[in-house]
Amino acid sequence: MRLKSKLKLLVLLSIPLFFTGCGVYSFTGGSVGLAKSISIGNFINESGGPAALSQTLTEDLRAYYQTNTKLFLVKNNADWELEGKITGYTVSPQAPQAGQTAGLNRLTIRVNAKFTNNLDPKADFQTDFSYYQDFPQAQSISDVEGTLDPLILSNIVLQIFTKTTSNW
Repeated sequence: MRLKSKLKLLVLLSIPLFFTGCGVYSFTGGSVGLAKSISIGNFINESGGPAALSQTLTEDLRAYYQTNTKLFLVKNNADWELEGKITGYTVSPQAPQAGQTAGLNRLTIRVNAKFTNNLDPKADFQTDFSYYQDFPQAQSISDVEGTLDPLILSNIVLQIFTKTTSNW
């Protein structure tokens, strides 16, 4: 009987170890380590694309970090700092057809992000991120940007988040 009660106690005491793991992880698989706060500056639009692109990207980044981490969003003196600019908003022809016309156009958005980790400077980076979506040649950019911009930006937000929270 005594061995059985000791075994139960051991099992109960070891349960918290299964939930703590090796660090502070979010459900997206990223780690914020010991960081408690993040500041995300306004991403400047230097691309010539839609004026609202800057605000949309900045707000999407803030919302993503608040939803997927326990980091507090602050204006300054943060453990993590993220800033950057939108450097490209280009439409290029794709899928050539007979008669030298393009069957598809491609919208590509490029973002340069600078990440500063004030707790671990070795994790700092400044990197270009980009993503694209194709659309039919018969449609103009103004017809599709309301649909494509959010898709492209959400992918770029995920790329930036993954780079800041992965220790690879």
